[in-house]
Amino acid sequence: MLKEMLLKVKENKPLIHNITNYVTVNDCANILLGCGASPIMADDIDEAAEITSLCGGLTINIGTLNQHTIPAMFAAGKKANELGHPIVLDPVGAGASKLRTETAFRLLKEVKPTVIRGNISEIKTIAMGRGTTKGVDADAADAVTGATLAQTVALAKNLALETGAIIVITGAIDTVSDGKKTFCVFNGHPLMSEITGTGCQLSCLIAAYLTANPGSPLTATVAAVCAMGLCGEKAFERLTDLDGNASYRNYILDAIYRLTGDDLESGGKYELR
Repeated sequence: MLKEMLLKVKENKPLIHNITNYVTVNDCANILLGCGASPIMADDIDEAAEITSLCGGLTINIGTLNQHTIPAMFAAGKKANELGHPIVLDPVGAGASKLRTETAFRLLKEVKPTVIRGNISEIKTIAMGRGTTKGVDADAADAVTGATLAQTVALAKNLALETGAIIVITGAIDTVSDGKKTFCVFNGHPLMSEITGTGCQLSCLIAAYLTANPGSPLTATVAAVCAMGLCGEKAFERLTDLDGNASYRNYILDAIYRLTGDDLESGGKYELR
């Protein structure tokens, strides 16, 4: 199931347009190159739609919003919808400020995303129209645990049915739902929360897998989520006593680059709920 998704990325080498935040833009570009895709970053309104038309998929990340990039997000999103290209919306920090929250809701209203990926607090904000976050991190009160997993699954299912998008809620346990089928993914490592950008990178990775596997959006999304988590595990195994979060960040990129279809097929840990 997962192996084919990864191999299609390496075979098709999809070009992904990313309007993402400047904190993680370099890592997003590198993770796309590492998985076999190609990145392009264009956030000016004068070229956003044109660049989108050259690409196979689009990632919209609202992590560092400003009045110049917001119009580009809508222009690129509408062009991707027009062309039938997959879109991943990453509502970073939705609930943290009025600008972020209102922009996320406008994007949902005016652009049809294929996937919405966020932490539990961001997804709760999208689902309920309000919420709280710890900056761009999930509120500790919202943490996904074994005890709250059933609630998280229900949230993902209901929001997927409401929006028509695949919902990805990332955390200690990841949840992926299209409203009909829901997968829980158990790959990953707690240290992934101590470096900036693993969520942003995952959103770009999902866009690459979606673009390379147009007939299997749910499976492609699950494969990307498993791949990111598995590479977080592999990266942790490389750490020495002299390494810290900077090394860990680089080891994740190395693991993505070296990940094979067989690795993903045997190492992916998920179950259907």
